[in-house]
Amino acid sequence: MQETDDVERMWQLTAEHSPVGMTLVSPEGLLLTANRALCTMLRCEEADLRGTDYSLLTHPQDRERHTALFDETIAGGRESYRLTKRCVRLDGSTLWGDLSAATMRSGTGEVRFVIGQLLDVTEQRRHEELLADALDVITRQRRMSQAILDTVDVGLLLIDREGRYEDYNRRHADFLDLAFPDGHRGWSGQPGEVYAADGVSLVGAEQMPETRAARGEEFDDYRLWIGADPAHRRALSISARSVRDDQGAFAGAAMAYSDITDLMRAISTRDAFLASVSHELRTPLASVIGYLELLVDHGGLDAGALQQVAVVRRNATRLRHLVSDLLDSAQHRGGPIVLNRERVDLSEVVGEAVEAALPTARAAGLGLESAIMDAVVAEVDAGRVRQVVDNLLSNSVKYTDPGGQVTLTLTVVDQEAVVSVRDTGIGMSAADLDRLFTTFFRSERARDRHAPGVGLGLGICEAIVVGHGGRIEVASVVDGGTTFTVRLPLGERA
Repeated sequence: MQETDDVERMWQLTAEHSPVGMTLVSPEGLLLTANRALCTMLRCEEADLRGTDYSLLTHPQDRERHTALFDETIAGGRESYRLTKRCVRLDGSTLWGDLSAATMRSGTGEVRFVIGQLLDVTEQRRHEELLADALDVITRQRRMSQAILDTVDVGLLLIDREGRYEDYNRRHADFLDLAFPDGHRGWSGQPGEVYAADGVSLVGAEQMPETRAARGEEFDDYRLWIGADPAHRRALSISARSVRDDQGAFAGAAMAYSDITDLMRAISTRDAFLASVSHELRTPLASVIGYLELLVDHGGLDAGALQQVAVVRRNATRLRHLVSDLLDSAQHRGGPIVLNRERVDLSEVVGEAVEAALPTARAAGLGLESAIMDAVVAEVDAGRVRQVVDNLLSNSVKYTDPGGQVTLTLTVVDQEAVVSVRDTGIGMSAADLDRLFTTFFRSERARDRHAPGVGLGLGICEAIVVGHGGRIEVASVVDGGTTFTVRLPLGERA
């Protein structure tokens, strides 16, 4: 008997000091006891709860479900149940509770009590609702973003640090279908019907734009063709930017694919037209210049007529140079410039270019100086190298005001011939430098000076230098002059 009393006393102490609300409910559904935690949750005293129907403490919207479970338990259909419900306090306010209920039966199997335990989950529920609302907002925003991305006429791709495809829009899916007719497996470098800008050479795995982006490279206007069928293939201009995590580490890349098929075909048509016109103009121009030279050599012209013939001859020669530039420009965009390499002394080639530029520089009121290393032997196309140096000297003279200075140097550094042309001219802005080698581009300051030219020379120079396996660099400051540096390997590169 004493042991039973001790157990009951222990149970009372446990219930009284438990942080979980506890109660005993009669089979008729009336509350018989309530511990301190339950009274605190419901904001009342135990006396206020005794004899209260449990259903009155349940929110009307949850009452039917709770009543069904309670009745089923009393009828013997189950021994316990659990549900999350809204509880109504005596002051009318509500809280969310996690209720667990189990029966206590007599020796004959009749239900004596239902033991209820209630845990206040109001704060948890609030957080769940906030999380659900936030998730709903994110879901709506994602659907909206995806709709926007699928609307734009640019292919968009996101890859992770391993080069795996994470997401892309509908337009890029169209490009994938064309480039990979057998299906794409979602990783960078997969071979397919992808061709270089020439439309002929297949792009290898290492040069695929996604592979480059996965290596952390950033680039703009990387051009290639996709699709094997010439009638349906597309030209793409691709840009890539790296994505970084919170610690600044490389996490992947975002890429944009613009369809420039119409532009590429227009350029091809333009180049074919320029090449055709240039060829057609060369023959009559050669005839005109030839007859002008015969007139000069005839000796029967007076001074006034000779002066007039000289003007015609000068303009015809200028026109011939322009026609040559147009033809060269069309040829180098169609593929690498053809070079006739031989071992030559660049000192002589560069020196001759300086001598040829001296009269023009002096007439413009400029100083032209040179420092040329002796015996710089290289395997190059001498005529093409001379064309580059002539163009750079001509530009420096053209864009330098009277009293200025143009300086040319030729040295050898690390098995490369280095030709530098520096002037004190008008210079260029950073925006101009970005587009300097673009065909037909002329800076705003050059246009303001009304200097002759159509913006072909530097593009041709770059093509010649690159064709030799070299590179051309430029540094310039507005009103502070410009320096062009050409680096050519002394020997032929594979």
